[in-house]
This record gives sequence, C-alpha cells and structure tokens, in this order.
Amino acid sequence: METCSDEIERARRLIAAASRIVVLTGAGISAESGVPTFRGAEGLWKQYRPEQLASPEAFVDNPCLVWEWYGWRRDKVAACQPNAAHLALARFALGHGKTLIVTQNVDGLHADAAREVAGDRDPAAALPVELHGNLFSLRCTACQHVWRDSTAIDASSLDTLPICPSCRGLARPHIVWFGESLDSGHVSRAFCEAELAAVCVVIGTSGVVQPAASIAAVTAQAGGEVIEINPDETPLTALSSVSIRSGAVAAVPPIFEGTSVSAPGRDS
Repeated sequence: METCSDEIERARRLIAAASRIVVLTGAGISAESGVPTFRGAEGLWKQYRPEQLASPEAFVDNPCLVWEWYGWRRDKVAACQPNAAHLALARFALGHGKTLIVTQNVDGLHADAAREVAGDRDPAAALPVELHGNLFSLRCTACQHVWRDSTAIDASSLDTLPICPSCRGLARPHIVWFGESLDSGHVSRAFCEAELAAVCVVIGTSGVVQPAASIAAVTAQAGGEVIEINPDETPLTALSSVSIRSGAVAAVPPIFEGTSVSAPGRDS
C-alpha cells in the first residue's frame, strides 16, 4: 500500500507534467480555517435549516430574517483567514497561467488568498470561479447590480437592510439559493477548462453536489488525470489516479509549492 508521501509525490509529478490544471474545492479546504459548515447539529441557526432561509421565497416572505442569518454567517466567516492550502493554490495559480480554481465555497477565502499573495500584482490569475456566489457580494433585486460589501448587516428593520448604491433598490446576498440556477457563464467556464485540463485536483468536497461533482468526470472522460485530496473516500475516488487521505493543509502545500511546470501536457 502506498503511503501518503508516495501519493503526494505522484501528485507532484502529475502537476509538474500538466500544462493546464483545474482545481475544484469544497467545504473541506475552508474547514481548516475555522469556517463552520452551517449544516448538521452544529450548523443550526435558531430553529431554522438552511433550506428554509436560502431561497427567493424566504427572502420575499421575510427579508429581515434572511439578512439576519446572512449577517450572522458573514460575521463568523469574517473572523477566518485563508489557510496554507488556499495560499499555496493562489501562489501556484499566479505563477502558472493555465490553472483555474473553481470553488463551491461562498466564504471568499480563495479570493482573499489571491489578493494577499499577489500584493502589488494583478491577482486575476488566482481569483476563483465561485460557483455558488460569495457571502461578501451583494446583488440588487431591482437592477441586478453586483458589488462587494463587507460591512456589518443591520437586519433590525426593512429600512436598515442593505440597498443598491445605483438605484436604491433592496439588496440580497449574491448567493445561489435553493431553486435558483448557477451562473451559466461560470458553469461553462468551469466545464470547458475541465475538458481541456490535463489534471483535475479535487480538494475537500463530498463529490455529491451537482453540477460541480461532474467536473472531475469531465476531465477523466477527456483523458486527463484526477487527484483527490480528502480524509474520506467519496464518489470521486473511483475516478482518481491519486487519492490522498489527508486534510488540505497537510497535502496541498507540498504538492503545489515549488513544483516546476515545464512539460507540454496533453492539450498543448
């Protein structure tokens, strides 16, 4: 049986030989930054489940309640920082122009890592495709204007809720809610990159939430390799050339930091 160090070395070789890489991340990468899952026994908020609050119908029925929940979530996440895995991926993406980070997370930590690592440089190459949105982005319910806002939420009344700076309409979290479709541009970009990628690295995701769960399959079906980093087996394990039973912080930095990418790869 291979050891974790053997698997990490195999992953390093695959990454070094790949000219195009897509990385899919899930809640597992951010859990090590202290981001709560907001699900299960520890994820309960008052007497509600996420499905009862994260929907257009809930927002229409009681926008103050929905914003109270999202304000609470934002406060929890704002206290968290990118961890070594976020930072390693950002450094690699900035140095390797054909790497796309795709995330199911809404915590914004990949984007924070990109800006932190970039410093005075343009962070664009390391900014993720955020399939499900971002807790710190708002969208106007009237004109659909989207903007970043990390200020505290006052959900004490309709008059204190966030409003659009363009048209003064009521703002909502720029999150994909239950019953809503993902941004077609984001989905298209993720799947196009997955089809072209020589390697898809899947980090900390259960592999059951669609359509993100199919990204690795697209790479595999196109002849690419899949690397899975997760303490537990998932439905994606069977697709993987390398499965590393580890948390992201332990595995991602040694795989991505210091890796020299020079081989042409299959898509050159």
